[in-house]
Amino acid sequence: MINNSPASGPGYFIQGLKMILLPQLRWFVLIPLVINILVFAGIIYWASGHFSLWMGQLTGWMPDWLVFLEYLLWPLFFLALAAVMFFTFTIIGNFIAAPFNALLAEKVQRMEGAELPDLKLSDWLTIVPRSIGRELRKLLYYLPRAIVLLILSFVPVLGFVLWFLFNGWMMAIQYCDYAADNRGVSFSEMLSRLKPTLSTSWPFGAVVNLAMLIPLINLLIIPAAVVGASLLWEREIEQPVTAG
Repeated sequence: MINNSPASGPGYFIQGLKMILLPQLRWFVLIPLVINILVFAGIIYWASGHFSLWMGQLTGWMPDWLVFLEYLLWPLFFLALAAVMFFTFTIIGNFIAAPFNALLAEKVQRMEGAELPDLKLSDWLTIVPRSIGRELRKLLYYLPRAIVLLILSFVPVLGFVLWFLFNGWMMAIQYCDYAADNRGVSFSEMLSRLKPTLSTSWPFGAVVNLAMLIPLINLLIIPAAVVGASLLWEREIEQPVTAG
C-alpha cells in the first residue's frame, strides 16, 4: 500500500505526477500520452487556423458605435476559446484514452489496497464500451452548463471566474470517475459522494485545470490527474466509508 499520509487537493495531484514515473505504471501512462499528443496537436492546429475568422465574424456583428470594444473583446474571446479548447482537448483525449485511464486507475487502486474483482478475458471486452459510455455521461453533464458559461464569458471578470470555478469542479469529476466506475459506483452516486469532499476535490480539479494551460507539460497532466484522483477517491471517499 502507498504511504497514506494526509494530503490536500493539490497534494494529490503532486503525488500523481511523482507516481507516473513508477515502472509498474509506465505502460498505462505511455499509451494515453502518445494518443493525447496527437489529439492536442490536431486541436491546436485547427483552432489557430480559425481564430481570426471567428473573431472577424464576432466583431462584424457589432454596430459601428461599439467598435471601440473590439480591443476588449480580443483578450476575452481568446480566454474563452482557450478554456473551451483545452477542455475539449481533455474530453476528446479522454474518449480515446478512457479504457487505458480506467486500467491506470485500477492499478493505482490495487496499490492502495483496494479489493477489486479480477478481470477475465471477457471483462476486458466490456471495458471499452463501458468507458466510452461513461465519458458520454460526463459530456452530457458538462455541455448544458458550458453553453451557459460560454455566454456569460463575455461579461468581464464574472465570466472568467465562473469558468474557473466550474472547470475546477469538472476536472475533479472527470478524473475521480475512473476510480468510482472501477468500484461499481454510478455517475449520479459518484457526484453525490464527491460533493462532501469539495474542499479537497475542487482544489485538486483547479490545479489540474491550471496545469492544462502549460504547453507540453499539459500532455503529462491527464495520467497524473488519473493517478492523483484515484488516490483522492480511495483515501477521502472509500476509506472513510469502509471505516464507518
